Amino acid sequence: MPMKATGRATDFAEIDRFDDGVGWIAHPDEAMQRASHALRVPADDPGTDEASGGAASAADGDVWVVDPVDADGVDDLFAEFGEVQGVVVLMDRHGRDAAAVAERHDVPIHVPSFVDPGIDARTQPVTGELPGTDFEVVRTVDWPGWDEAALYDGETLVVGDALGTAQYFTTGDERVGVHPMLRVKPPNALEQFEPERILVGHGEGVMDDASSALEYALDGARRRAPKAWLEAVRSMV
Repeated sequence: MPMKATGRATDFAEIDRFDDGVGWIAHPDEAMQRASHALRVPADDPGTDEASGGAASAADGDVWVVDPVDADGVDDLFAEFGEVQGVVVLMDRHGRDAAAVAERHDVPIHVPSFVDPGIDARTQPVTGELPGTDFEVVRTVDWPGWDEAALYDGETLVVGDALGTAQYFTTGDERVGVHPMLRVKPPNALEQFEPERILVGHGEGVMDDASSALEYALDGARRRAPKAWLEAVRSMV
């Protein structure tokens, strides 16, 4: 199993489906388990569809693609939720395939104003909230060489590397874990959130009882660090 696959994926594994979003892992066999997400912002009145005289379809909304790793077929996945309005990059190491996806859909790449992902494409800085959405942009990591933000709308928390569920992130009973390098000093900004679900940049998300999983991860991150580090090294060998 490679740590990180190379080249464009010819298939993907779907993860994290809920009413207003879905995720995918473009290279399911890689150890890093790089995950990407498409988030739907519903139309102004999601309950009705005047044209059809009935309930609005799931595709009635704007789609924001977060930290994408491209793969054959992902455009069809986006289309289930609406039209792509933008691509979001949450951290400096997650440029991934943002430029390719944005170019294909002719949409801008939105990047938190304090993040520089080094993308060879035009980006738009964003602060406060993601335009036209309820997703607040919150700075979670401010380290030399590591800047990261999270998105939170009161229900869904989306992170890049601060949290993860891939094997090298978690230990013991953790359903989501703090990044091994952040365990000594977990991001304080995450403590304010009480999400219904957590979508991460590495691994499948936490889709139930997410607030408890987050609290457990943060409270014990430092105490469980030695064990987590040992297991992380073993998983990478």
